[in-house]
Amino acid sequence: MPEGASDDKTRVFLHDNYLEWCDNQGVPIIQDFGINLMQIDVGPWDRYGMNGAVCLLKGRDDFNSIFCFELPPGSKSRPMQHIYEDVVYVMEGYGSTTIETADGQKHSFEWGRNSLFAVPINSRYQHFNGSGQEPARFASVHNFPFLMNLFRNEEFIFNNPMTFPERLGPNGYFTGDGQMIEMRPGSHQWETNFVADITNFELKSWAARGKGSSSLRWILSDSTMGCHTSQIVTGTYKKAHRHMMGTNVFTIDGDGYSLLWYEGKEDEIVRVDWDHGVVVTPPEQMFHQHFNTGTTPSRYLALQFGTVRYPMTWAKKDIWSGNVDKSVEDGGAQLEYENQMPQIHKIWLSEMDRKGIPSEMGEIFDEEKVRAGN
Repeated sequence: MPEGASDDKTRVFLHDNYLEWCDNQGVPIIQDFGINLMQIDVGPWDRYGMNGAVCLLKGRDDFNSIFCFELPPGSKSRPMQHIYEDVVYVMEGYGSTTIETADGQKHSFEWGRNSLFAVPINSRYQHFNGSGQEPARFASVHNFPFLMNLFRNEEFIFNNPMTFPERLGPNGYFTGDGQMIEMRPGSHQWETNFVADITNFELKSWAARGKGSSSLRWILSDSTMGCHTSQIVTGTYKKAHRHMMGTNVFTIDGDGYSLLWYEGKEDEIVRVDWDHGVVVTPPEQMFHQHFNTGTTPSRYLALQFGTVRYPMTWAKKDIWSGNVDKSVEDGGAQLEYENQMPQIHKIWLSEMDRKGIPSEMGEIFDEEKVRAGN
C-alpha cells in the first residue's frame, strides 16, 4: 500500500451506503412489518425543506424504499432535483407542484388527497402546501437505495446535469391527460405523469384475480417505478398470491384487512387491518390476501421497482408475461379459492355476518356449511 494511503476501504464489510445516508439525515427512521404513515412522527429534513421520516418496511427489497413527507401549513419545499425516480402518493392535504424542465418551461398542477404523480427524472421541482391551516402529508416511493448503493456519491444523485427530455411526455400529462394502453387483464395501463384522484379513476376488470376484481397499472413519467391500483367490491375478497419482496401496498379507502403467511407456516398468519395511510410490504414469497369488510368498494395502491413496460429483472419479466394470475398448481403464484385454507373464508364470513353485510361469495362457497363449521 502506498505510504499515507488509508486502508479504511479494505475494512468495509457488508456495508449499505443508503442506510448510512439515512442515518446521517437526522430524521426519524421507522422500521416495521407495516407502517401507518398518517400517524408516524416526522422531523425537519433540511435537504428537502420539509418534515419527513425514513420508512424501512420489513419486506423491502434492494431497489426501492419510502420517505414520508409533511409540508406544514402555507409552506413550500426546497427546489429539488435528483437522479433517482420518485412516485408521490398524496395521503392528506392539498397543494401544487411546479416542474421546470431543462428547456426552461414550467409545468404546474394541483394535487389533493389520493393524487398520484411522478416528477420526470432529474427535473427541477418544488412542492407547495395550498392550505394556511392544515399540513399536507405524502409518501415518496423511490429507487434511491439502488442508486446510492451503486454510485455511493451524493453529489452525483442530487447535482447531476444530465437531462431526460424523453421522459416528459406531452404537456397534458402534467395536468392529468393520458393514454390508455390495452394489453391483457391485469396489465392494462394508463400512461401519464399525474392522476388527480386514484379513488375515482375507472379500473379494468381482472376476474382471474378474484370475484369482481378490477385493476389498472399506471405508467408515470415513463419511469421504472411500477404501480397499480386495484379494487375489491363489497361482499368479496381477492385470491391469495405471492411474489418477490419489494411491493409496497398502501390501503387507500374502504374497510378491510390483509392476511399474510408463509407456505408451511399457515398457523402463523399475520393480520394487517386497513386504514388510510397504512402500508405493508409482503416479504419474499409470503402469501398475502386482501379482504373487503365494508359497505363500499375498497381500493389499494401497490408500488414496486419494475413495470410491465420495463420489468428490470428476469423474474418480473416472467411473472408479467403470463404467470401473474396463474394457479400455483400450474406453476404460478396464485391460490385459487378452492385451494385456500378453510379458515380463510370462515374468518371473513364471520366478520361480514357480525357487521350485517351480505356476502357475494355464495356461488363459490357453501356458506351455510361454513357457518356450521363443517
